Amino acid sequence: MTDNLANISNSGLNNKGTNEFGSSSHNGNDGSSNNNGGNGRSVIKKILKAIAIIILIIAIAFAGLIAFISLTEYKPETVERVAINGKAAYEVSRGKALKVMTWNIGYGALGDNADFFMDGGTHVKTSGKQRIKENIKAVSREIDEVSPDIAMLQEVDKDSTRSEHIDQVSRIGAAAGDYENSFARNFKAAIVPYPLPPIGKVDSGVMTLSKFKAGGASRVSLPVSFKWPVRTINLKRCLLVNRAKVNGSDKELVYINLHLEAYDNGEGKKAQTEALNKLLKEESDKGNYVIACGDFNQTFNNVYIGHYPVHKGLWKPGKIDISEYDSSLNFVMDGTHPTCRSLDKPLKGADKSKFQFYVIDGMIYSSNIEMKSCKTQDLGFKHSDHNPVVAEIRLK
Repeated sequence: MTDNLANISNSGLNNKGTNEFGSSSHNGNDGSSNNNGGNGRSVIKKILKAIAIIILIIAIAFAGLIAFISLTEYKPETVERVAINGKAAYEVSRGKALKVMTWNIGYGALGDNADFFMDGGTHVKTSGKQRIKENIKAVSREIDEVSPDIAMLQEVDKDSTRSEHIDQVSRIGAAAGDYENSFARNFKAAIVPYPLPPIGKVDSGVMTLSKFKAGGASRVSLPVSFKWPVRTINLKRCLLVNRAKVNGSDKELVYINLHLEAYDNGEGKKAQTEALNKLLKEESDKGNYVIACGDFNQTFNNVYIGHYPVHKGLWKPGKIDISEYDSSLNFVMDGTHPTCRSLDKPLKGADKSKFQFYVIDGMIYSSNIEMKSCKTQDLGFKHSDHNPVVAEIRLK
């Protein structure tokens, strides 16, 4: 525009001409600016509209997901009867030694090759179908070799994406032979939509095998640590309570399979251990023989764990203060070998001297039971992130 004005002045145009030209030029520029401004505003409107549509779609999808997981939420009763499958030939007798095993089998997918995102690892899906089948076969083989009178297993999948939908309950039950078996769900969700890729469908729980004829089995709900909507796709912890009549007595052997909270802020653990304490005391006060076994995700404070220091940044288990339990109860964990390993990285090929190990699996038992021995079986965590614990007991 500066060049145009210079040309006009040199050509000697009069003021009118100059004004007319200037007016004409000015009007032309205004029209161009208006057109450009209009086009720019139109583009911005289209972009904003597209963003709004995308946000709306995401909001609708999220609302739909929340509605779906809420409608399909697993909502067990406080106490439910549990089916007992298989046949057992033996009766419980006082004075005779009994062998009890507890083992978190890591849904067949947490062998020495695995790491898991919740423990600081990177994987959601931790093993392929063939490896899972091998791990479950190894679990059945170990049960057969140890030949416990009672085996209490945790993290047994029935129909889960993470374990290739292999029915581990049926496989272990079929391989066990002369055992009764019962199963109680503690984790059921049509889909767990996190992280990416998501965990997917989960149907899992605790399983008890017994050579004794059970008089009944029940699922007893424990307090849930989480609020809606996280609660809808999280574990619903429970106790699997089996009963067998003691021969020549009006008392029962009550054996309780458990898997307590791991990832809450501590309040859930406390509420669950209080519920467990209450049930143990009730049964003990009846004169029954009571033993609770499983993965406590905590360490009894009467167990020395100084040779398993917790590394910075890794999951740290809480402690169960045994003085808060009824004085008639006894607590045992074997710290000679670790019962659990961290899943922040695979164990295979790692420097075990620098690896994170824990002692969190054990047993609580009433004073009318003699604990003859309790040993952690050092299997090297080849087929699970936990080692089995085996005890020999006697009913007084």
